[in-house]
This record gives sequence, C-alpha cells and structure tokens, in this order.
Amino acid sequence: MSEFPFELDDFQKDACQIIDSGKSVVVCAPTGAGKTVIAQHAINNALKDGVRIFYTTPLKALSNQKFYDFCEQYGQEKVGLLTGDTSINRDAQIVIMTTEVFRNMLYGTNFGAVADNLKNVRYIVLDEVHYMNDEQRGTVWEESIIYCPTNIQIIALSATVANCQELTDWINTVHSGTELVNTDFRPVPLRFYYFDSSQPFKLLPLLTPSGQINSKIRPEKPQWSKGRDKRKKSYVKQIISNLYNQDMLPAIFFTFSRKKCDEQMEKCSGLELNTKEEQQQIREFIDEYIAQNPHLYGNNNIQYLIQGVASHHAGLLPAWKILVEKLFQKGLIKVVFATETLAAGINMPARSTVISSVSKRTDSGHRMLTANEFLQMSGRAGRRGMDEVGYVTVVGTSFQTPEEVAQLVLSKSNPLESKFSPSYSMVLNLLQRFSLEEAKELILKSFGYYSSDSRLTPILNQLNAYDKELNERAFICPYKLSDDDLHSYDKARFIYVQNRQTYKKILKQEKNKKRALAPEVEEFGRRNKEELAQMQKFKCDTCKFYKKHAKNLEVTQRLLSKRKKLEKEIERQKDIYWNKFLSHRSVLMEYGYIVNDFPTERGKTTSQIRSENELYLAEVVFSGELENLKPSELAGVICALTTEDMRMEMPYVPVSEKVRKTLNKIRNIKRKLEKIQSYHDIETPLYINTYFSSLIELWVEGAEWDTITGSIRDIGEGDIVRAFKRVVDVLRQFTVIDNIPEALVFTAREAIEKIMREPVNVE
Repeated sequence: MSEFPFELDDFQKDACQIIDSGKSVVVCAPTGAGKTVIAQHAINNALKDGVRIFYTTPLKALSNQKFYDFCEQYGQEKVGLLTGDTSINRDAQIVIMTTEVFRNMLYGTNFGAVADNLKNVRYIVLDEVHYMNDEQRGTVWEESIIYCPTNIQIIALSATVANCQELTDWINTVHSGTELVNTDFRPVPLRFYYFDSSQPFKLLPLLTPSGQINSKIRPEKPQWSKGRDKRKKSYVKQIISNLYNQDMLPAIFFTFSRKKCDEQMEKCSGLELNTKEEQQQIREFIDEYIAQNPHLYGNNNIQYLIQGVASHHAGLLPAWKILVEKLFQKGLIKVVFATETLAAGINMPARSTVISSVSKRTDSGHRMLTANEFLQMSGRAGRRGMDEVGYVTVVGTSFQTPEEVAQLVLSKSNPLESKFSPSYSMVLNLLQRFSLEEAKELILKSFGYYSSDSRLTPILNQLNAYDKELNERAFICPYKLSDDDLHSYDKARFIYVQNRQTYKKILKQEKNKKRALAPEVEEFGRRNKEELAQMQKFKCDTCKFYKKHAKNLEVTQRLLSKRKKLEKEIERQKDIYWNKFLSHRSVLMEYGYIVNDFPTERGKTTSQIRSENELYLAEVVFSGELENLKPSELAGVICALTTEDMRMEMPYVPVSEKVRKTLNKIRNIKRKLEKIQSYHDIETPLYINTYFSSLIELWVEGAEWDTITGSIRDIGEGDIVRAFKRVVDVLRQFTVIDNIPEALVFTAREAIEKIMREPVNVE
C-alpha cells in the first residue's frame, strides 16, 4: 500500500489487505471517509498484474465523472466507459460503467457472451451499494451480486447502514469468501447548528457538549406577513450571511424543490460572496466553457455564478450542471442550492451543508427524513485535507421541532431493505439459461429472501405475543376436564335449552287452545327431561369456574384464528419473490413468449429489452404499428411510451395526426395487458403520456432549441433533455436487439442521429 503518498486510515488498510488476500470485501463508512482509496488499490493491483477491473456506479453522471478522473490519473488508453448510450475503449483494463450495464453483461444480452464480457476480469467495484434501497433500481444490485462469477472479487462500497453484517453474510452465501470492514470514523468531524428565525443573526449550536439539545433554541411558529403576500418570510439570505461571517463557506444548501433552489439563488444574488479577482476568473472560465458549449450562450443564470451562487437540480441542462460542478470544485462558487440528488456521490466537496428542513413532501403527505437520507446530505460537509471540521446547519421550520432534529442527528443509520422484484426480462433471461428449478434457486438467493427474517420481525413478534397470551390463558380444570369435554357440555346444554324453549311454546299454544297434549308432545317433553339429566351429568353444570373456562376458550379460539392468518402471511411473504416470478411467467405464457418454460423467439427479443415494462414495448414492436412511421413520428410515439406520469400540469401541445392514430391503436395493446396484469396481481407500469411527444417531433424535424423551450413554461430544460434521452435509449435498443424489422431499425437510427445534437447530446 506504499502506492499512496499519504498514510492510510486503519479501515482503508484493513480493506486493502482483504483484497490482497483474494477475498471480496464490503466496506461501510460515512460519506467522505475515503472509500475510493480502496477501489484505487484494487485498480493498482489490476494494472500491476495485467488483469482487468470493472468499476460500477448507480448514475451515468457519476460514471462519466469517474471516467474523466481515472483517465487523468491512469491514462486514457487504460480506461474505458460503458453506459446505456456510450461505449469508449470497452476492452480497457479499467472499465467504468453503470450497474445496469454490468447486470446486462451478466445476462449475456446486448453485450455479447458472458465469458467474453468478463474475460480476464478479477475485480468488480460496486460503488454506492446502498442503492439497493432504491425503490425503482435496487434489484439491479442484487442481480449483479447473485450472478457475478465467484472467481471475481467483489469490492462493495457503501455509506453507513445498520445491517452491514447481514449484507456481508448474504454476499458470503451467494458469492464467495467476503469480509466486512465497518467504521463510523469521519476524518473530518461534523458540528451541528440550528437556525432559529427568532434569533436570525447567529447560528446556534444544536447540542450541548453533553449531547443535550441547546435550551436557547425555540421551536418555529408560523409567521405570516401582513397584507396580500401570505408566503412565509424567507431567511435564506441571512443564513448565508451567517455562514459567510463565520467562515463556514463554501456550502451546499439542500432543499426539496427545484423552484426553491432557483428562488433562493436569486435572493442571494446581492451578497457578493466573491472577490473581484474571483469574479474575473469565473468570467474567463465561463467564456471558455461556453465556446465549447454554445447552446449555453445568454443563459440568465450566468450573473448569479459570477456573484458566487448557483442552483443545481434535474431541471437544468446537463452542460450547465457540469459548469456549476467545475466552478464549485475550483472554489469559485460559494453556495450551491441543490435538491437531495446532489447527495448521491457527485464530487462537490463543501465546508458546510445546510438542510432546509428535516421533513419533506411526498405523494402521501409530509414525512420526516430517514436517518440515511440525513446522513447522506450532512455527510457532504467537511473537505478532507482542507477542513478541520465540517458544519451542518438545519433550518428551523414549523413542520419540525428542535427535538425531532436533535433525535435525527443522534440517530443511527437505517438498515438496507431489499427492493428485489422480478421483471419480465428477468424471467426470460433466467429461463433462457436455467431450468425452472434452477431459476427458483437463484430467486431464493436474493437478499430480500435472505433477510426475510428481519423483514418479518414485526409479524414474528406479533406471533410470539399471541403464543405468550395463549400460554397465559392455559386453563387448568379442577375436575381435569379438557376443552373437548367443555365443548361436549356446551353442545348438550345448547340442545337442552333449544328443545326446552320449543316445548314451552307448544305447551302455551295447547293451553290457549284448551287442548290435551298429543302423545308426540308428551314424548318430546320426556326426551327433553332426559337431555336435562344428560347435561347435569357434566361437572361443568355445577362448576363455579365454568364461565371463566368458557370465556377463556372463546378468546383462545380468536387468538388461534389470528395466529393462523399470521402464519399464512409469513409463508406468503417468504415466497413473495418466487410468487412474483411465477406471476410474470404466467403472463408471458399467456402471450406465447414462453413455451415449455423456454423463451420463444419473441421471448428472446423481449429478454434483451431494458425498459420499465419490457413486454409492453415488445407487444408494441410486434404489432407492426411502428413500421410505417417517419423518424419524428417514431420518436413521438416512443416518447409517449417512456414518459411517466408527471405531477406538474403541462400545456396541451397537439401531436401529429400519425402519432395520434398510432397511439390510439397502442391503447388497445395497453388495455389488454393491464387487464391480464391485474388478474395476475402485477403492477408494472404502462404509459401513454404525450407531454413531450410534440416537442420531440419538432426537434427531430430540425427545430431550434429555443423553439422547443419557448413552447412550454415551468418545465426545466433538463426534464426535456432527460425525456429525449429516454427515447434515444429505447431507439438504440431497437438497433441492436434481435428480430426487429429492418425498416424500424433504419428509422430508429435516423431518429437517434437527429435527436442527439446540442444540448441533448452533451454529457
């Protein structure tokens, strides 16, 4: 480990030694602790031994960043990049890729045979492995680990999670010898502050030296300004002034709204956080950058960059975000207002982070941040080698109490939860290579199945509670009679009481009619007396504990019924992944994509598709509806199928007649699949949303970017770019997967060429 010009921390040394011993390693450490050094050690080993190493990241932007960093560090000829739409030097010794690309390699689809893909690969770095918690994409990490050949050493780098040992044990089970290196050591410790709007000219320490909440902090009360403006007063300018005065800049100011990012940036425009020299440096850098990216010319936000403030969120153009990142890394931007996505590993080291609230709005209302979300954001504070301390300031709001903030600061990390979920392509890919029984073995290797005991803990606890109550209710009869004896007594008593009531009614009727009793009635009365005698033979009839025993038996029956339901739920939960697999298989069989548990030609084509609903897209392709479309029309249709439902209201911009008619026919495909999916309890989404379809039609036909952005309001340019790139991703798949009609392949290529121009093609 002498390859580094500095002394490694103990956890880094431990991880490097495990790698050198030929084992896999899981490294859990706080954000900014220096996990990348461990990956660099593996890279150095690979270069020295003439073998290959793959480095995966969860986001394309992170892959691009690592690619440029490693090219600078190791030389361009040794580094490659593979993302959904980029392939550079794919046979290099060091190949950076998204985790999805690695998973696809393991399936052997789109990227050639698995043996060729992994030839001479000794190491795979799975960076940000805590993304297994991601609702949409967590499955990818589990699949990558399950299918990764055991001769490849896994180097899994994760932020701090509560169940890192469980994760390690699972990898050890499904892969090979794996050891854990776990540390909560932060090379730059954090100090926590609170902004109390009743004391706006200072930042208050959140905690006392003994770890108690600072008694000087007051909870926020709703402060409504007078007159028509009902908005809550903004203190952002004062907060940044406080940070500036206390030498706590540069800072990342996290907020949960893109609109607020932009508004807060504008409010801080007059602070003049940069010196005249720094402003001149920024102007020169921007001039040079815009010369390479002319589509940014005239951007209204340039004035804010010069003053040292910027916003960073998904609604901005990719090239603009890169400009902000570069200026921040150079220390020329003092405050970036960002959404929480910035916390996902992009290299923007700051001295401070400001968290605008510890609650955020979701589809189901406000909720508190999880400990992991808070750790991820606060962990961006403190630059190793530059700062002795990192500062985290939480802004007081009426949605939270200071006590809740303190509780979150002192909380331990949350556990990783499996988001494993079989898909159509997973079913098809597994059945292409394995029998149904072998596929089941692989599904049961998932972290979700492995960790089902911990996932089922609340249910198991309830089951134990029922068992405990059942034991406590165990009744000891003084006459040594069983529950069955009590049931027999109850039955005899019920028969006697019912017949006695009937007999009395008959007697009353006959008396009213002044008639003598018929022989049958007298016989019925005699039998009723015998039933009474039979009932009185039971000890229960005179037992003073009878009511207690009967009540106890009634409650016990209810508990046993609840317990039985819980046991069924446990079995259902344990088999949930396999049942989902079987549900997807049933739908594929119904459509004829699987016969005798092996994919048909259509099934093989569908196995190569990567989208939210592969079967839906395949059905659209095989319907022939896409084959007579022009490039702009094809792009418009695919855009409608790949654009998810949006919260914001979009102005209606009509699509072309051909696109409209094609989508009307596709709606029939959608309805049929929705019905079949619903029957099999599958919730995989199906979209037809024309929000951006007319825009991409115009773009493919040659419209200028200003025309595209000028036709709608309140939609970020970054949103449009992202929607267009989703279309490119699907169209590019059409050009490489099997059994796609030749005419469609040519149209797709032409559409891609026309879509991928500035600013859409800028990474």
